[in-house]
Amino acid sequence: MKKYALTGHPLGHSMSPFIHEKLFQASGKNEEYSLVDIAPENLEAELPKLLAETEGINVTIPHKSAVIPFMDKLDESAARYNSVNCINCRDGEIVGYNTDCDGFLRSVPREALSSKVLIIGCGGVGRMIAIEAARHGADITIAIIPEAAEMAKVLVDEIAERYSEASVKTVMTDSISGEFDLLINASPVGMYPKTDECPVTEEVIKNCKNVFDVIYNPSETKLMKTAAAYGIPAAGGMSMLVLQAVVAHEIWDGDSYTPEQIGSIIKEATEIVDRDFK
Repeated sequence: MKKYALTGHPLGHSMSPFIHEKLFQASGKNEEYSLVDIAPENLEAELPKLLAETEGINVTIPHKSAVIPFMDKLDESAARYNSVNCINCRDGEIVGYNTDCDGFLRSVPREALSSKVLIIGCGGVGRMIAIEAARHGADITIAIIPEAAEMAKVLVDEIAERYSEASVKTVMTDSISGEFDLLINASPVGMYPKTDECPVTEEVIKNCKNVFDVIYNPSETKLMKTAAAYGIPAAGGMSMLVLQAVVAHEIWDGDSYTPEQIGSIIKEATEIVDRDFK
C-alpha cells in the first residue's frame, strides 16, 4: 500500500482525506492517506522523513512556501506563485507543484475567464486568480476594501510586470459599475458563520453572466443564491477543492476521472460540509 499525506498546521477538520480516498477508490486503488500536522518550527526536522515515507504530499497553510527549499525541482505552476501545495516524491526526485490554479481553471467557464472578469479581493487566492485571469487574456477589475489598497497596488504592479498587455484596474467594492462575464468572490465574505453576508450588491450580481465563489462552507453562499435567483450560473469552492485534488492524482499516478466521477465526489463532499462543518 502506497502512502500519501496532507501536511500543514493546524490541520483541524479537513476534507482532504475523504476527497483523496474517494479518488483512489474511483481509480480502483486502496492507498493510505493521512493527516500529518507539522508545526513550523519542526518542519526542517520532520518534513524530510515524511518525504522519504510517502509517494505524494499535499501541503497547506503555513507551509506552502516553506517547503520550497526541500524540493529538487519546481514545476512552472509552483514557481509562478512561489507556492507548493502538491509534492511528487517518486522517480528519485522531489518535485513541487501548485494545483490550486488548475483547480480554479477547471471550475470556471474558460471563455468567460478570457473576457470581462470582476474579482472581489486580492489576498492569497485573489492574487492567484487575478494572475490566472491575466494569463488568459481577461479584462480584469479587482474590487477591494480601503484597507487592501496597498496590497492591490502591489498585485496590479506584479501583473503589469509579468503580462505587459494585461488590462487590470482596481475599484472599491461600493463603486463597482458595468457588466461582467464572470464575477469571482475571492474574499471570505459570506463564509460560515457569517452566511448572511454578500461581498457585492444585488445590482452588481444582476450585471454578471457567471458567478464563482471560492467559499465552500456554506456550499451555497448568499452570493450564489442571489445569482441563482436571477438565472445566473453559479459554482462554489468545493469544485475547486476537488479538482485541485484530481490534478494531484494525475501528477502522482497518471490517473484520470470521468466528469460523472468528479461530480459525484463534489456532491458527496458538499453533503458532508453541510452536515458536519457547522
